[in-house]
Amino acid sequence: MRAKHIFVTGGVVSGLGKGITAASLGKLLKSRGLSVTMQKLDPYINIDPGTMSPYQHGEVFVTDDGAETDLDVGHYERFTDENLGRFSNITAGKIYQNVMSNEREGSYLGETIQVIPHITNEIKKYIYSENNPNSNVDIIITEIGGTVGDIESLPFIEAIRQVRADLGYENTIYVHVTLIPFIKSSEEIKTKPTQHSVKELMQIGITPDMIVCRTDKHLLNEHKEKISLFCNIPKENVFENYDADSIYEVPIMLENQKISDIVCKHFKIESNKVNLDDWSELLRKQKEIKIKNNRVTIGLVGKYVSMKDAYISYAEALGHAGIPNDTNVDINWIQAEDLEKDEDISEILKSCNALIVTGGFGSRGILGKINAVKYARENNIPFLGVCLGMQLMAIEFARNVLKLENANSIEFDKDTEYPIVSMMEEQKKITLKGGTMRLGSYNCLLKEDSLAHKIYGENIIKERHRHRFEFNSSYKNEMESKGFIITGTLEGNDEIIEIVELSNHPFMIGVQFHPEFKSRFNKPHPLFVSLIAHAKNTKS
Repeated sequence: MRAKHIFVTGGVVSGLGKGITAASLGKLLKSRGLSVTMQKLDPYINIDPGTMSPYQHGEVFVTDDGAETDLDVGHYERFTDENLGRFSNITAGKIYQNVMSNEREGSYLGETIQVIPHITNEIKKYIYSENNPNSNVDIIITEIGGTVGDIESLPFIEAIRQVRADLGYENTIYVHVTLIPFIKSSEEIKTKPTQHSVKELMQIGITPDMIVCRTDKHLLNEHKEKISLFCNIPKENVFENYDADSIYEVPIMLENQKISDIVCKHFKIESNKVNLDDWSELLRKQKEIKIKNNRVTIGLVGKYVSMKDAYISYAEALGHAGIPNDTNVDINWIQAEDLEKDEDISEILKSCNALIVTGGFGSRGILGKINAVKYARENNIPFLGVCLGMQLMAIEFARNVLKLENANSIEFDKDTEYPIVSMMEEQKKITLKGGTMRLGSYNCLLKEDSLAHKIYGENIIKERHRHRFEFNSSYKNEMESKGFIITGTLEGNDEIIEIVELSNHPFMIGVQFHPEFKSRFNKPHPLFVSLIAHAKNTKS
């Protein structure tokens, strides 16, 4: 059986939660025993988000196979508990790059290259997941980035219109996510923006089969009837997506309105009933924890903290880890540059029960991050350094314990006398920035009797990476003699350092990889679970 397709579009305004809606559908359909994969089509011209500023795009999520993707792919994985890959996020830039490459190679046999059919055909090739090893599934859910009406979205909207012509009504579903605003002055819920958004979509040739209404006020029957009447869909296909305390409530909220039943009926699929017992139990525990006074505060030190989406996987991983610890996790978002000022940084950090120093690029805020590392080391504060955070853990130790003055990374000082962090050998001849880092999943061999081994309970782990620079292993013996211990290395090459720990500290660990990318609501990452556990001990 060829896969059925669900397309999720957005209207009225951006930021409505199309990704959460799509991920929730994926969760529900998978819970019925169906196989599901997901993908995001982004209309921007960048080849991928890897070179984009987090201020503009938020977090870059990395998959096992090394794709740098939109942050919504992280939501897809966290909801469906499926590892996605490079076919999960395609941009207009990638589409045009492929078409122009084909044109230069003469693949179109002299044709005039046009948006229709050449660009739309290329988009459809990705929608159909040709050559995708994960494409042998029952249902493919595809989210279209942007908002209906955006000029750059038009080729993608046209492409999904053509998919219905190719595959037929019974094999495709269009889900449109819109905003239902509440006018406070008149105390009225307004459906008109949704009507206009659907009209815009219909002018392009698509009539949505289902409308998901984002709202902070519950819809009445009359509102659904009006949307049904003016948008030409059955009333039971109008769904309310009410503001929830947790994004993980959304699948249950939608399923209470029988959304997966309607999807299966449309597709004429016989499947099991939805089973969300485990998911509901986690939500019950989460709500139970919220009314307790058990709390820890985790200081997250970064340079993009004004844009919370830049660290969304950290926030989710910490929330996941709070549940098995029966603890509310509060995040203190700390701007790294604020820790570079002359005043005592303990005033900023004293409320934190643990610290995380995040990854990142460039020299801005580096001294502040190093000061945070020093504070955690000297005050026995539980600490997790991720990627750059691990590298700065090494630099701080070299400067302040080994007394190697001005020890640094060649990323910040290429002529440093003590290059504690150097560029990976494989990276030295690379000049292009996009998609050229050490990316994706690698095996890491853990040292027995180490903190890392205790946390993971395994000898070999697999984690995702995104970096060019690494701990300079020529300093390994000197660092280890003072208690900076190497406890994880690349399987098959112990010169590539993956995990470091301090031997005389209750919990100070740095990892070159990004554990936040693998945490799931139903499978919290052990590093974050252990960090929260030690934060609780510090507080008590």
